[in-house]
Amino acid sequence: MKMKKYYVILALVVAQFASAQEGIPVLFDYLQDNLYLLHPSMAGASQTTKLRGTARSQWAGLENAPALQTVSINSRIGEKVGVGGILFNDSNGFFSQQGAYATFAYHLLLSRGYVELNQLSFGLSLGLIQGSLDETNFDLTDFDPVIAGIVQSDSYLNIDFGVSYNFLNFSSHFTVKNAIPAERDIFSANFEPNNQRRYLLSLGQTISPNFSDWSFEPSILFQLTDETQEATFDINAKAYYSLDWGKIWGGLSYRRSLDGAEFTPNGATVDIQKLQQITPFVGGKYNKFIFGYTYTYQANSVVLVDAGFHQITLGYNLGDDKDPYDCNCPAVN
Repeated sequence: MKMKKYYVILALVVAQFASAQEGIPVLFDYLQDNLYLLHPSMAGASQTTKLRGTARSQWAGLENAPALQTVSINSRIGEKVGVGGILFNDSNGFFSQQGAYATFAYHLLLSRGYVELNQLSFGLSLGLIQGSLDETNFDLTDFDPVIAGIVQSDSYLNIDFGVSYNFLNFSSHFTVKNAIPAERDIFSANFEPNNQRRYLLSLGQTISPNFSDWSFEPSILFQLTDETQEATFDINAKAYYSLDWGKIWGGLSYRRSLDGAEFTPNGATVDIQKLQQITPFVGGKYNKFIFGYTYTYQANSVVLVDAGFHQITLGYNLGDDKDPYDCNCPAVN
């Protein structure tokens, strides 16, 4: 009975993860100077080649908890073309996925020169993803036709595409992730929909007080899942402080879902709980090196464990690291 209960919980966790986080999960990497991981149109948006790596662990101390590692690089080629690539490994208990993305972007400079930022960008990423479900440790004494007792795997292609507009200190991005419906043999069509399409819209504005080394960047990110119409939003506040050797930053993000899950706290009444996550983060740039730490706290009354989520970001800027634009636009300068 205990083993059956374990499988039910596992199935629910895998189902929620696989359905909601197809491909690279939409987490908080973008707050650590890593917008390309979220928006393909930001590949080569800067004049600097950006190499980034992230490692994230969820529910610290819990065995087989979700974990994600990514390595990405993006660069400008010539005046208008950007390219990029991403490798990622994502695991969640018995389910895991690995993949690679290649990105092409085109940047149209609407201003008359490289002093005033007025840039419209388009990007397309092609991804090859392999998902695996390890059933070798499942209990086969209680027959279940769904469980084969082997490692099931399947590979498929998908694309992300989007557009970004950066004007002086203002930035906006719209991205469609997992644009192509993809059927995976390791899951039943009744268990997981083929349509994993997700829409992302983000807006940000950098505010720079006169004669100050400080700057502030409020931003928002809205997500909508096409199949289920589930929606979440992030409200972010980020502050930068400039130094002779670079800059440091820190901030706070609040993520909230617009839809909730029903539960019975006392066995009689029915309550609705919505996803709530509070994420403080810090980071900095020393010469050409980038570093960052992100922590996520689950602000819900019913959670699997109380432990939070930890993420480390490391990066390096290759080539010329000068700011070409006369604006406080950290994603591009």
